[in-house]
Amino acid sequence: MYHALIMAGGSGTRLWPLSRKRTPKQALPLLEERSMFRVTAERLSPLIPLERVWVVTNEAMAGLFKEQVPGIPAENYVIEPSAKDSGPAAGLGLTHVHQADPEATVAILSADHHIGKVPEFLGALQAAYEVAQRDIIVTLGITPTFASTGFGYIERGQKLGEQYGFEVYEAVRFTEKPKQEVAEQYLAGGLHSWNSGMFIMTARTGLGEFARQQAPFADALSALEPAIGTPGYAAALDNAWQIAPKKSIDYAIMEGAERIAVIPVDIEWSDIGSWASLLDILPKDTHGNVFVGEHVAIDTLNTLVRGDANGNGRVIATLGLKDVVIVDTPDALLVCSLDRVGDLKQVVEKLRDQKRDELL
Repeated sequence: MYHALIMAGGSGTRLWPLSRKRTPKQALPLLEERSMFRVTAERLSPLIPLERVWVVTNEAMAGLFKEQVPGIPAENYVIEPSAKDSGPAAGLGLTHVHQADPEATVAILSADHHIGKVPEFLGALQAAYEVAQRDIIVTLGITPTFASTGFGYIERGQKLGEQYGFEVYEAVRFTEKPKQEVAEQYLAGGLHSWNSGMFIMTARTGLGEFARQQAPFADALSALEPAIGTPGYAAALDNAWQIAPKKSIDYAIMEGAERIAVIPVDIEWSDIGSWASLLDILPKDTHGNVFVGEHVAIDTLNTLVRGDANGNGRVIATLGLKDVVIVDTPDALLVCSLDRVGDLKQVVEKLRDQKRDELL
């Protein structure tokens, strides 16, 4: 059967001060009235019912998500003991899905992606599920719209065929965030897609790749699986997590996987990783601005101002600004040039060094 595994454990530091430990970005309504997590789970319908949606996250976030999407069964929440990147999270999630359904085909998805063309996404996902039956790991490759240095790339090789009208290619190489001149070559060449981080595979194939490439961790997962739902689970999980490599799923299994296919798609995809990406997506005024909350703007260009979305905050006035991000919360105010939003982690780290836990 088809299943979805939503990776929802990230802290979203590049969306500080709105995204905090107690209110991570996945739980926030950044693009519409629903939270990003709820949008991610609900747009899978009717292909994947909530009963077959699984979530890998931490204990605190699980409580938030259960309130937002009550239709996901409690036993489908897989709790990470600590953050160890997406590789161990995927391995743990696949183990739980495999224990529940040994014949499962799983789409590993992120909780913080925007997808504008949902019908096209669901069609591509269904095609990927079918291709994955051949023991191939499939990724949805995003058709590039500019020479981005912020995304990884996938180079496609020979065409393997078509599925439901979507072309399927052999994936021959993964490249992490390239330099500008290389990204421009990729865009001009037409053989590269952005790495969306969406991977579709049978649970058996995915766990087989962990066994081949991350053997000690895979052995611990094998011991963990029969302990799921028993009193011995906590000890088995602790043992597995001590062994787990701190690697992304790309480095843990994808780049070295034996059989990978890529389906190029145009689904209006965006990784909501920063305030700049939100400014790109949200509707703008005639000057390229996005304003949330009460504001007065004079000679303001290409600027994001986020106050209280319910109109209960203070008025924010801007005069003579260009390429700026302003985010106002009750206990913290961010004023940042647009080209530095990727460095917000430095602010969070400085607050952590100052032991300002109430702001994290």
